[in-house]
Amino acid sequence: MNETELRLSDGRMLHVYDTGTGELPVFWHHGTPNLGAPPEPLFATAERLGIRWVSFDRPGYGGSTPAPGRTMASVADDVAAVADSLGIDRFAVVGHSGGGCYALGAAATLGDRVRAVLTMAAIAPYDADGLDWYAGMVPSGVAALRAAVRGREAKTAYETSGIEYDPEFTAADLAMFDGPWSWLGKVVGPALDAGPFGQIDDDISYVIPWGCDPTTISVPVLVVHGAQDGIIPAGHGQWLAQHIPDAELRLSPSGAHISILGQAESGLEWLRRHA
Repeated sequence: MNETELRLSDGRMLHVYDTGTGELPVFWHHGTPNLGAPPEPLFATAERLGIRWVSFDRPGYGGSTPAPGRTMASVADDVAAVADSLGIDRFAVVGHSGGGCYALGAAATLGDRVRAVLTMAAIAPYDADGLDWYAGMVPSGVAALRAAVRGREAKTAYETSGIEYDPEFTAADLAMFDGPWSWLGKVVGPALDAGPFGQIDDDISYVIPWGCDPTTISVPVLVVHGAQDGIIPAGHGQWLAQHIPDAELRLSPSGAHISILGQAESGLEWLRRHA
């Protein structure tokens, strides 16, 4: 794994990860709150499929400078800057949880530079027409995101108040932490070492305009979601699949927020066929 610092034109720094080999470059968009390191549990599958992982800590996480007010579109510009720095023209994108909408934002913003998209447990736009955005969401998630709606000052006060977030993981989710996806523990805790602002700006970005329209994406998109997900309810994935022209929905009846990562290997196989 190559880790480098990229200085952007506005002076910000991005901490970049690159596995360096593989015929198909794939940008990994991490969840909230995570570092941007590519997913180790998928390395063997990626090597088999000829995938080169590229990623970065989103602004405010790890070694990346905060960017208050960032959106899906502005982070897509960061994707383009990283790709340009590595000499990569076209690439696919993958995202889990909050990273799913950032993957979609890259496709909506960067056009034909993105070859295909895989999302797992992605969030739909806050203003999605016809979607009851909070329906089925665990109470802690509703409270955290309603604080984000009130703005960055209110969200900062909420996150620094000592309140505890309860994700209400299902038994299937918890079982994932006993296997390869225990790796998530390596990217969650350290993500907040630079302070709470990565998570704060993530949550705010979910409830403000994206700066781009996912319904204009023209490349193939695979939307994977769990019907038992209470963190990002399945209605989000269903809405995205219904409104993105070339989207396919894989809804797992027993899947939840973490356990849906069990579908990641087959998702990468789909991505390799369509990119």
